[in-house]
Amino acid sequence: MKLIIGLGNPGGKYRETKHNIGFIVLDEIAFQMGWAFNRSKFDSVYAEGMVKGEKVLLIKPQTYMNDSGRSVRPWMDYYNLSNEDIVVVYDDMDLPTGKIRLRQKGGAGGHNGIKSIIDHIETKNFNRLRIGIGRPFENQTVISHVLSPFHKSEHENMLFSVKKAADAVMYWAEGQTYVDTMTRFN
Repeated sequence: MKLIIGLGNPGGKYRETKHNIGFIVLDEIAFQMGWAFNRSKFDSVYAEGMVKGEKVLLIKPQTYMNDSGRSVRPWMDYYNLSNEDIVVVYDDMDLPTGKIRLRQKGGAGGHNGIKSIIDHIETKNFNRLRIGIGRPFENQTVISHVLSPFHKSEHENMLFSVKKAADAVMYWAEGQTYVDTMTRFN
């Protein structure tokens, strides 16, 4: 079994914001696979399906970004999953819009959602896929940047990164190792 966890904030107010790129990637996967986010458990909404005979869950924590770990830990405990069985998809201001980076471990890098997951699962060693959202514009705060939608000029690059991230995650879900996935998509 595999968990694909997209980070974001619940509610229509945040739907198209940069901080919700993790949710947007999961929506793309669900669309491609014909799955629906029609269930809830452990403070999250989720979709599920089978990929090459293995159950895959797409999980959107509904705890708000800064408390994402509160939702992730129960999923891992309930299904007795290891860190190798999950991938967390989230936004990264240190990457330009349109770029993605896959890693197997690391710190939070100032990202409160990742910090929460590290605190709850008690390790920095888990698969991640970071999606670039770029830096704030001049005179823009970090908060207003991550909670704003992508600018028209960024939209094409954002769509490219969402599709590439969805492809990478599904490549992994089909049974490839995360190292192979990193080699192919980084």
